[in-house]
Amino acid sequence: MSEIAQRLAELERMGLARRLRLVSGPQGPTVLLDGKPVLLLCSNNYLGLADHPRVREAAAEAAMRWGVGAGASRLVCGTMTIHRRLEERLAEFERSEACLLFGSGYLANIGVIGALAGAGDTVFSDELNHASIVDGCRLSRAEVVVYRHRDVEHLEWSLRKQSRGAGLVVTDSVFSMDGDVAPLAELAEVAHAYGARMMVDEAHATGNLGPGGRGAVAEAGLEGEVDVVVGTLGKALGSYGAYACASAEIVRYLLNTARSLIFSTAPSPPAVAGALAALGLLQERPHRVQRLRSNARVLRRALAAEGFPVADSELQIVPLIVGEPQAAMRLCQATIERGVFAQAIRPPTVAPGSSRLRLTAMASHTHSELELAATVFANAARELGLEPEAMAPALPERVAAPEPVVADMDFGVDYWPEAPFDVEREGELPEVTVAQVPTQAMAVVDFEDLELEREQEAGREEVGYQEEAAAASPNAPFDIERELSRARAA
Repeated sequence: MSEIAQRLAELERMGLARRLRLVSGPQGPTVLLDGKPVLLLCSNNYLGLADHPRVREAAAEAAMRWGVGAGASRLVCGTMTIHRRLEERLAEFERSEACLLFGSGYLANIGVIGALAGAGDTVFSDELNHASIVDGCRLSRAEVVVYRHRDVEHLEWSLRKQSRGAGLVVTDSVFSMDGDVAPLAELAEVAHAYGARMMVDEAHATGNLGPGGRGAVAEAGLEGEVDVVVGTLGKALGSYGAYACASAEIVRYLLNTARSLIFSTAPSPPAVAGALAALGLLQERPHRVQRLRSNARVLRRALAAEGFPVADSELQIVPLIVGEPQAAMRLCQATIERGVFAQAIRPPTVAPGSSRLRLTAMASHTHSELELAATVFANAARELGLEPEAMAPALPERVAAPEPVVADMDFGVDYWPEAPFDVEREGELPEVTVAQVPTQAMAVVDFEDLELEREQEAGREEVGYQEEAAAASPNAPFDIERELSRARAA
């Protein structure tokens, strides 16, 4: 057996082997997964815009006008008028002087961190930051100090202990695996007090938090006080790519120093145009943001009613922490067999012993879909011997351990043990049927009932939006009937 084969066998034994699952059709509330219709509860298409008719139409028109690919990097000949247009709109959306597009969120994070910190500098990173931030810290060649999750006192202590170079504080605003929010106001206050720059990744906050879905930075009233705000086009905006918003000076500096920008082909025109259309929808139709928040609360309350230790909030990411990888995979497969798909997340994405199903609500789900899903998760868990009441709560609800928590981030930097420790749907769905799985009184998704309800709810939403728009601006040039007709035709 080869060394690679041995490693693969070991991953299988540990329950950590991965495979690709094939989704047929657009990223809607219901998809075909490996040929089986399922309710989708693990997509980051939070506002349901990835398959919106206006977004798809914009992408198609851009392909015809500008072509499929940009052809070169941004600094050679890959910057087109469509790129500049989106950058201007994003800067306006984020209340920022300037904006710079990147090929992906991963490229944006490693590019920005590597440009703002290098040898002789220090980066202060939350222990549960996304892997793209972790890798950006590693690649920067700066000294990396990992502060305990959301622990402002530990960050302040770490900044005070800093002995060399300028500082950069980096954090996610909404953490992708636990769905909790960074204390941005307090972090910014501490960073500014020690002369450190601050970078916030809003990937999972845009479209849900803040006024008009502008994110956690806006919700905290920190617009203009965070040095760099990184956002993605691939989640709530339903496309692909990313951006960094900052002062004109910093954006010009990134343009000259961010290696992942300089040496990568520019984002494709269809993706940029699709994001531009999605951004317009987000601003024109704020009821989508409210719908996402409402759906998140419905999902959380339904899960709590089934016994899961889930907090009542409006955050769309809901982890069901099972523990061991094999148990998480069994629960994932059991719920798929009953018509609901939420992917199992295992190490190294999460810490050992905290494997989970990561659930995400979308604005395009109906309330009854989410309530039915909660029943499916609970019944499947109990049949596998996993009592919902015994599962570990997500991080915001955990009781602080008496000893300092150390994350296995492999930064090559030791923790200081003496540090302080503080406790909507437009259009019709394809016709699908589900073979009933023989179970003992187990809930199974009835897609015909859900499809009918979604059509009825979409009709109510269209009427409500027309009334809302007419009341807000009866003389507005935006033609509601025209847009609805285009959506139905698409």
